[in-house]
Amino acid sequence: MRKVLWLKAENFPPLCNAFPVPPPFADRPRGRAPKWKNALFERHRGQDACYEQLILDTILVIYTARYDVKMVDPAPTSLDRTALTQLKGVGPGLESRLRNLGIHDVQDLLFHLPMRYQDRTRITPIGRARLGMEVLVEGEIASCQIAFGRKRSLVCSVVDSSGVISLRFYHFSAAQKNALQVGLRIRCYGEPRRGRNGLEIYHPEYQFITAVEADVIKEHLTPVYPATEGLQQARLRAIIDQALTRMRRRDSVRELLPAEVRTSLGSMKLADAIEFLHHPPSDVSLEQLLNGRHPAQQRLAVEELLSHRLCMRKIREASDIHLAPAMKAGRDLVRQFITSLPFQLTGAQKAACKQIGADLAIDRPMLRLLQGDVGSGKTVVAAIASLQAIAAEYQVAVMAPTEILAEQHLITFSQWFHPLGIEVGWLSGKLKGKKRDSQLAEIENGTCRIVVGTHALFQKEVAFMKLGLIVIDEQHRFGVHQRMALRDKSGVETRKPHQLVMTATPIPRTLAMTAYADLDCTIINELPPGRTPVKTAVIPEERRGEIIEAIKNACADGSQAYWVCPLIEESEALQCQAAEVTAQTLTGQLPGIRVGLIHGRMKPAQKTDVMMRFKQGEIQLLVATTVIEVGVDVPNASVMVIENAERLGLAQLHQLRGRVGRGAVASHCMLVYKGPLSQTGKKRLAVMRNSNDGFYIAEQDLEIRGPGQVLGTQQTGLMTFRVADIARDADLLEDVRKHSELIRRDHPELVEPLIDRWLGDREHYANV
Repeated sequence: MRKVLWLKAENFPPLCNAFPVPPPFADRPRGRAPKWKNALFERHRGQDACYEQLILDTILVIYTARYDVKMVDPAPTSLDRTALTQLKGVGPGLESRLRNLGIHDVQDLLFHLPMRYQDRTRITPIGRARLGMEVLVEGEIASCQIAFGRKRSLVCSVVDSSGVISLRFYHFSAAQKNALQVGLRIRCYGEPRRGRNGLEIYHPEYQFITAVEADVIKEHLTPVYPATEGLQQARLRAIIDQALTRMRRRDSVRELLPAEVRTSLGSMKLADAIEFLHHPPSDVSLEQLLNGRHPAQQRLAVEELLSHRLCMRKIREASDIHLAPAMKAGRDLVRQFITSLPFQLTGAQKAACKQIGADLAIDRPMLRLLQGDVGSGKTVVAAIASLQAIAAEYQVAVMAPTEILAEQHLITFSQWFHPLGIEVGWLSGKLKGKKRDSQLAEIENGTCRIVVGTHALFQKEVAFMKLGLIVIDEQHRFGVHQRMALRDKSGVETRKPHQLVMTATPIPRTLAMTAYADLDCTIINELPPGRTPVKTAVIPEERRGEIIEAIKNACADGSQAYWVCPLIEESEALQCQAAEVTAQTLTGQLPGIRVGLIHGRMKPAQKTDVMMRFKQGEIQLLVATTVIEVGVDVPNASVMVIENAERLGLAQLHQLRGRVGRGAVASHCMLVYKGPLSQTGKKRLAVMRNSNDGFYIAEQDLEIRGPGQVLGTQQTGLMTFRVADIARDADLLEDVRKHSELIRRDHPELVEPLIDRWLGDREHYANV
């Protein structure tokens, strides 16, 4: 006999004594299962898999004791190397569905944690079931028939001593109908709704109950897992239960946190935390569990945050291995530029220029995040960095996510650099024919020293001669692969370009510590002098007349205004005012006021012309879509009206509001909403009304939307945490930072396993 034993007989004397003594094995024909074993399983059929395994183990104990078979304790098998197909019922089809959920091995099943729980630990009498409450009910099937109406359905009536409830199935098979026979006892779980003949449960989970099983009720809460098409909860639970059984039994889930880290955090064992989160006891504090503050969740959150930080530090170390062009400060060119500016640099801008200049002067790739609130002057800092690269005879690429923002950068950089004898190149997807060919040739032969563009900059046909600096504006809007593609266009295989990534959407410190642990961070926390705070009002659309009057008064005083609409075309489904319709309406409502229109579907030349006329004051009221969110600078504009503000996120609202308040005149932002507002909508608009602080707004945005949405990284999976939550677990991040350094220094062999466990094949996406 080759099977090994991992349970000892002496550990289970009561259980062993409870089983009937089997007849001598020699009395049975070879190869036939003993009747006592079949009877045992019939008696305990339907019980938990772990209990059935316990029965098997005990049978094995009795067998080995009778026949003196020597057993050995097996070496634990690492579950991260155990294929899913080794589990019962997992074939190629199911394995493919599990991979869609990011589950590639048995260990991944253990870390596929519930998103919520159901309480099936007590049976509710049918008569006490109420609307809106999920209940476990048990009764006898009184009738089962097909009902015809607007949609064909199968309806079963279930009764107990307290009342009757209906089960309705819109999707059912003949086999299911035949199985639901009158007289059978059934236990089902679901949420009662009001039906034609009383309460109904649509598509409940159910099981048939025998007399033996009638008293068997789950002792723990039932997990509800993130699932995918073609994978039912019951099946997913059964598969995960198999993984848990392996973890309890002989296989292992490896502890990767060093003992000193676990001790300092007071964390429970990893296996205990996993077991608890899959099967929490019924008396657990649901509030603590749902808020993610249970010690079991915190144990896993610490490890997950550690893995993300270690991944980012690994990326930075890999980057530091490469060489980059050492671009000594082109002081004469930079000084000439600063002298030509019609304004003075703020202290924060000067400090940022000093940090970036020092990075560019060494032969290691700069990876720096430049943060600054709306209107803080990040673009001029990027221009000074660009001049340092140009003075060292390297090329600069400035990439923006939208054509209108890229066009604004083109105009700004051209105005600044043309007096210095530097021509600014332009490359976008809409540049065609000979102009495009000519621009590509100038980039390749190096005559184009700085080029501004959109996604077109990283297309295959674009080749730089000596790319030394990449400036990426609003970096979170780009896909990871796009940023990587531009980085690899240095033109010099042995050297990587420096990278300066900018964002006008302030990143909360808690998020930056994890998401940008590979980047050095510079913050411009000072606005240029003369800026006045914008006063924000939240106004229902019924008061539209007052808004029209405010626009009329502002234009009469010589100011200009924006009117932003989220959509371009009319959409009854979304009930949003279309920009084109709004422009026509406002032209009629505001006679004598020059109304302009701009949106993303206009040709580049048209958009440039409209923006130029608005800047020069020819257009007094500019109706626009959210294409004017960033990059537009018209100091004379003092009024911003945002239609359907409840449909926009905090970051976008803050960006739009930042288009006004750029001059000395008092500015106003009116957030127009259509009721009724959701709780999230109310919270967002209240934050905007009460604060102009971009970093506070970013913290609130993080709390409302989560890190994946705030960073725009959901397409990468990099910030889609399984357990951790950046906003909730901010108090853990400082310890995570310290422990990550300890692991890198004293336990480098643990870095790769930690990254692989929590990030897996997503790790390469971080290399941006």
